[in-house]
Amino acid sequence: MIVRPRAIAAAVLADAAGIVLFAALGRASHDEGSAVAGTLEVAAPFLIGAAAGWAVARGGRAPVALTTGVAAWAGALTAGMALRGLVFDRGTAPSFVVVAAIVLGVLLLGWRLAVRVVERRRGAARV
Repeated sequence: MIVRPRAIAAAVLADAAGIVLFAALGRASHDEGSAVAGTLEVAAPFLIGAAAGWAVARGGRAPVALTTGVAAWAGALTAGMALRGLVFDRGTAPSFVVVAAIVLGVLLLGWRLAVRVVERRRGAARV
């Protein structure tokens, strides 16, 4: 199966948007403001981690697959937290790790599940 470059780009953008949304919501909940640069700084380690997950999973072969989503989520969480603590010099409190795991999981897997539901409904409507 050949995956169109547009499908890959759309999936990458959806994942990146989810991660930036996670960072923006976190900043808003801590009254850190909505500055774009600050939000991107918070999102950066998780974006890098998700990219690593995509690379490991070869996400370009199946960008909408749940396995790609799980890899992006795992990379964002594990590598993202490591980078956040070691490179970006920000906290990784256990409660934050739990919240990040849940929110990133919902955002990175949720849109993929929604796509699956829509595709199945379209397939059922054709029969």
